[in-house]
Amino acid sequence: MTLLNDALRAGRTTTKTGATATSSSVRTALVAGGGGALGSAVLEALLAGRRFATVRVLATRPLSTAMHGLEPIIHDEALAATAQPLPATIADTALIVFDRERHANGRELAFLRPAPDGLTRLAAWLHQRGVRALVVVLPHSFATLPDALKAGLANLDEHAVAAMGFEQLVFVRAAQAPADARATQWLQRLADAMLAQMQIMVASTHQPVRAVKVARFVAELAAQLGYSAAGTRVAPPELVWQAAQMRDPAPLVQAWLAARELPEVNAPRRRW
Repeated sequence: MTLLNDALRAGRTTTKTGATATSSSVRTALVAGGGGALGSAVLEALLAGRRFATVRVLATRPLSTAMHGLEPIIHDEALAATAQPLPATIADTALIVFDRERHANGRELAFLRPAPDGLTRLAAWLHQRGVRALVVVLPHSFATLPDALKAGLANLDEHAVAAMGFEQLVFVRAAQAPADARATQWLQRLADAMLAQMQIMVASTHQPVRAVKVARFVAELAAQLGYSAAGTRVAPPELVWQAAQMRDPAPLVQAWLAARELPEVNAPRRRW
């Protein structure tokens, strides 16, 4: 059982209505796509980090929550409308997480799963509801996606989203190791080469990192983004991979947002 599974229970329940606007000192985040492996990990990381007073999540049906600070919002993606009254500013920072579908349990079906061709419509709705910082997260394991979804993600109209007027906008790419990432010790390099012969024939730069590692980076990025300089950024695959190697990605995120030199990270050593 995960933190999110403990917090949510799908069914016929009464959701919060008439939410009141919060003061400027209280921050709110919203997640669209909280049901997949990566999306649920992002949602959990935001809740665990407690950097936002309220974490809202778009849902397709009523959910009951037993966790303080988590607020489901029923949203119809086709109509770009909600089934409940909302404040003028729905969130300070929003995250749209694209992920492959999973069927771990029925709860995933209760979360809105953004469609690639609906990015501009959803982004426009978020901007109209007062969101000023937006993070668009591509799947952390791009190579495992169905071809149809790969094509859809490749056609995302990122330029249209960038032109909507978000103060801060970040597109997070799928994590990949740098092409020249290799151990410095010859013995470790020999071990890496031998282990590579026993692995599935997939390039090392395309092997996925754990969703929870990417989620920590994304949550930290969302927490710091509102305090950074305005503009549109693209978090490259190498940056996401580098953040996944760190115990705490905060220094890396802070340096990247400030356009400073990034801290060095050594690739983790493999074990026999």
